[in-house]
Amino acid sequence: MSPLRYELVFSDDTGSPQDVVIVERTSSKGPGGHPVYTDPTGIIRAEISDLDEVRVLASGGHQDPTQQVLARRLTDDDPKDPAGPTASAA
Repeated sequence: MSPLRYELVFSDDTGSPQDVVIVERTSSKGPGGHPVYTDPTGIIRAEISDLDEVRVLASGGHQDPTQQVLARRLTDDDPKDPAGPTASAA
């Protein structure tokens, strides 16, 4: 099951935090099969694995998705998420 929201922390070459962006889970899956998260503008798109590994996805031209990015969970898993663990048959 995937968290609903993450905080993405973009760092420069020295590792100093530069920008923080809040992203929410979409219904899309990325190239690795993990959920895609996006900011409200749709400019920042990232695939985030269940181990919080981030792959920034280009959403337009002239983007450099090679920056260092850290994903921090902001919300818990959604219990209604059909991709999550199955409910026990009681």
